[in-house]
Amino acid sequence: MRKIISLVLLAILLTGIIFCLGKIPFGNTQSKVRRYYVNNGIKDTGATNIVTSVVLNYRGLDTLGEVTILFIAAIGLSAVLHWEEKRQKKQGRRSSLILYTGCRFLFPLIMLFGAYIFIHGHLTPGGGFQGGAIIASGFLLTMLGCWKWQGVNKIAFKVTESIAGIIFVVVGLLGLLYSGYFLANYLPKGLPNQLFSAGIIPIIYVAIGFKVGTELSGVLDNLIEEP
Repeated sequence: MRKIISLVLLAILLTGIIFCLGKIPFGNTQSKVRRYYVNNGIKDTGATNIVTSVVLNYRGLDTLGEVTILFIAAIGLSAVLHWEEKRQKKQGRRSSLILYTGCRFLFPLIMLFGAYIFIHGHLTPGGGFQGGAIIASGFLLTMLGCWKWQGVNKIAFKVTESIAGIIFVVVGLLGLLYSGYFLANYLPKGLPNQLFSAGIIPIIYVAIGFKVGTELSGVLDNLIEEP
């Protein structure tokens, strides 16, 4: 019975994919959607990074779903790893002096680079997810290299993550209020290639950067603990 249900679900999924590809063939560079994004992306959103205009404006609801999935995954991992009341940090080998010195020197530079990536996501390749992942890599380096690592400040991380998520949703709801649809770009778009441009997109990318960075860092911090 389980195999039959799996085959039925697979058939439904394949049918949906076939219908989607029938309307917009995969890889078709002459599709109307592709031409519209390329020809009107800067005018509609003010973002010179066309990928950004797609993921945070034309299909911004999908991005909210991706952030939600990451949030649920982080909660699930935390629930699995913290099912026991008492947990202790892993007592691994002491890192070398080179790694210890390097992590202290590189950590602020990695934080700065991650912030640069998500702040300029509407101008250059990058964005909130990429910048957040870079920030998490900085915390990973600190976890591995610093001798006196005591774990992240969980309260501060949870507060930052919550505020970032609320900003994303509130900005989207304001678009619904002012323009009639969720995540509408209702702020002035400014001049292309300028830092203060693209309306709501930089605000959302900053929020995503902080949210992804804190969530991934929290996941890494949970993984270095053991019962």
